[in-house]
Amino acid sequence: MTIGDFHAYYTLVLFIAMIGIIAWAYSKRSKPAFDEAADLVFADESTTQARADKELNP
Repeated sequence: MTIGDFHAYYTLVLFIAMIGIIAWAYSKRSKPAFDEAADLVFADESTTQARADKELNP
C-alpha cells in the first residue's frame, strides 16, 4: 500500500462521512429535535420579561 492508496481511501471515507452527516441533518427524524434546539433561545423569555417588568415597576 502506497501513500497514494492511503490518500484515496482516506478521501473516500471522508466523502462517505460527509454524505452521512448531510443525510442525518436533513432527515425528517431529526427535524423535531432541531426545532426544539432552535427554540431554546426563547424558552426563558417570559420569565426574563416578567422579572424585568417587576424591577421597573416595583
